[in-house]
Amino acid sequence: MRGVEARRLFGAQSEASDQAPEPFGSYAKGCVAGAVELPESGPTWQAMRLSRNRNWGYPETLDYIRDLSAKAAQLPGWAGLYIGDISQPRGGPMLSGHRSHQLGLDIDIWMRPPKRLDLSPAERESLSSISMRRANGAYVNASWTPQHHAVLKAAASDPRVARIFVFPGAKVQMCNDEKGDRSWLRKIRPWWGHHYHFHVRLTCPRGARGCVDQAPPPPGDGCADAEKWVHDILNPPPPDPNAKPAKPRRELEMADLPEQCVNILQSR
Repeated sequence: MRGVEARRLFGAQSEASDQAPEPFGSYAKGCVAGAVELPESGPTWQAMRLSRNRNWGYPETLDYIRDLSAKAAQLPGWAGLYIGDISQPRGGPMLSGHRSHQLGLDIDIWMRPPKRLDLSPAERESLSSISMRRANGAYVNASWTPQHHAVLKAAASDPRVARIFVFPGAKVQMCNDEKGDRSWLRKIRPWWGHHYHFHVRLTCPRGARGCVDQAPPPPGDGCADAEKWVHDILNPPPPDPNAKPAKPRRELEMADLPEQCVNILQSR
């Protein structure tokens, strides 16, 4: 397998490995054994873009989706949650899209409030989420509601969550609107994109020795950092004439991943 792009090997897998559930490696350089498939539909969620076969995750990830979607379903105008990409059946690098989502511990949750949870497979391919951003992500737009704030607050308040990525304007809006406990804001991190969905990243499961956690967010609510992001969007700094050209992205090979990933690919 040396010299072979890992994404082609993992992207070809249609089922999880016949192993006990365990993630290995880091969020952007790893794999997952014994992943579990999120049911296509549940009482308070629907998995979207089924053709991608990316609705697989660590068991605790699926528990988190069930818990958060049940809370979302209690909000006005929300029947639950539309769930985007989680991971491939055996994790690992994807053929397209994400650099992360390799451990079954990342979840993309659509910003579109579900009005119904009986979408057909064809509807799940054609329906799109809706953007929440204005001014290239410096502000939220008119589609943003207090319910979005509530969903993200519930998502970040769960102790299983390491961090949540969302566009900078949403973070600043939540900082401005939150009048109660602000501790959850620390986990909300501004990042490019993430205006059609927000990205939940769970911590490594207890006892998963081969799983590498991301460093925790800096202390504090992170609101000043988000305001700096917004300032730079509205007032882009001049390009650095001494900056070195970005190196082309190299696709991961099997040798870049933990050795357990070979066994996961070879398992039934």
